[in-house]
Amino acid sequence: MANQTILIKDTPIGDHSPLFYIAEIGINHNGDMQIAKKLIDAAFATNWQCVKFQKRTPEICVPDHQKNVMRETPWGKMTYLEYRHKVEFEQDDYKYINQYCNQKPILWTASAWDLQSLDFLINFNVPFIKIPSAKLTEDELLKKASQSKIPIFLSTGMSTIEEVDHAVNLLETHSSGNYLLMHTNSTYPTPLKELNLNLIPFLKQRYNCIVGYSGHEFALLPSVVSTILGARVIERHVTLDHDMWGSDHFASLEVEGMIKLMRRIDEVKDILGDGVKKVSEGEAIIRKKLR
Repeated sequence: MANQTILIKDTPIGDHSPLFYIAEIGINHNGDMQIAKKLIDAAFATNWQCVKFQKRTPEICVPDHQKNVMRETPWGKMTYLEYRHKVEFEQDDYKYINQYCNQKPILWTASAWDLQSLDFLINFNVPFIKIPSAKLTEDELLKKASQSKIPIFLSTGMSTIEEVDHAVNLLETHSSGNYLLMHTNSTYPTPLKELNLNLIPFLKQRYNCIVGYSGHEFALLPSVVSTILGARVIERHVTLDHDMWGSDHFASLEVEGMIKLMRRIDEVKDILGDGVKKVSEGEAIIRKKLR
């Protein structure tokens, strides 16, 4: 059975804990450490608890038929494999990121796209390991991530229920319940009609685990609604500017959007209240007049 509370560097995540916000930098740094630092600064300034990158070994993750496909980039025309190397941070980069985040402090981690990248992240003792939706069916990656004893966040996009069942069974077997599921749709940006947020309570009930939401849509509202339905982790891609070069910037949150999202979620929490019937502070004054 999955743990009902997961500790992320002494920060609890569970139904009775504050929401956990992940700013997905991904590859929106465009291979530029100065952009990465500004995005880390933004997440820290807006009180998001964690920034997340994506770690790949390009030779492994880029399919053979794509490696030599030519692509126009800010660095000129190059093969897709060369481009993937351009936007991939390596050991010294992550040493710097680790130091920079520790100084603030803010947590950092990355999605592991292959076994070599998983080993890379384990050696940095990241607070949790994100398994992206594309890798949900890779049993060896799930097993090895689970055996690290580091908490696992598993995204469930573009997967059948049978595939999710199988992945969860592996996590149950190897991770001692130290995992949570992230509901998501892998279309980027995601049309609102495809979000299917009612899967959040479904996943919670079916697997008796903590569930989060990784949003790839333009709007703020779906992320707000996800918290009403039970999401305890919110992950959104972030950018300095929607107009920057790259496929993920357009549907990412700018800094103002990060602030707005947290405010709207807090407003909903106030609106919903605690569900206990009582005379409110404002009603008490009216009650004296009318009764």
